[in-house]
Amino acid sequence: MNPTPDSASEAPTPTTQAGDPASTTVGLEAQLADLQARHTEVADAFLRAKAETENVRRRADEDVAKARRFANEAFAESLLPVLDSLEAATTIASASTEQMLEGVHATLRQLGSALEKNQVVAIAPPAGTKFDPHRHQAISVVPSEQEPNTIVFLLQKGYLIHDRVLRPALVTVAAAK
Repeated sequence: MNPTPDSASEAPTPTTQAGDPASTTVGLEAQLADLQARHTEVADAFLRAKAETENVRRRADEDVAKARRFANEAFAESLLPVLDSLEAATTIASASTEQMLEGVHATLRQLGSALEKNQVVAIAPPAGTKFDPHRHQAISVVPSEQEPNTIVFLLQKGYLIHDRVLRPALVTVAAAK
């Protein structure tokens, strides 16, 4: 029979003889000392593992706090060119109406690009689209030749961010016949 690795680490049990209480006591004291040493090792390992777990939890909490604090940093950074364009427009006193309109269109494109870069998408359903209460808000219900519960007119675009509704689209809906 081959000895297993676990059998080598097991503490030997003291052999007791009926008439030798001194050897029994010595054996029990040795076993107690061995168990106390193992207890000290296990307790130390437990305390180290507990401290490591606490450190990991604390670092994770700090990372979450930093992520929350700086979550919209990229978004704000993408809006800075839009702000620069608007500020530049206010400093030009002699601009013609056509120049101002061209500047407004360019700034609107910058804003659209910044929103798109940050996954902000417009909800602009065309007429005839089925009304979706999760993405649309019905402002009024009007009689129409269209199928009931379909959009008749878009009053205001809505917006999604990462497939979550920021603002529903404001629509007029066809009434049931």
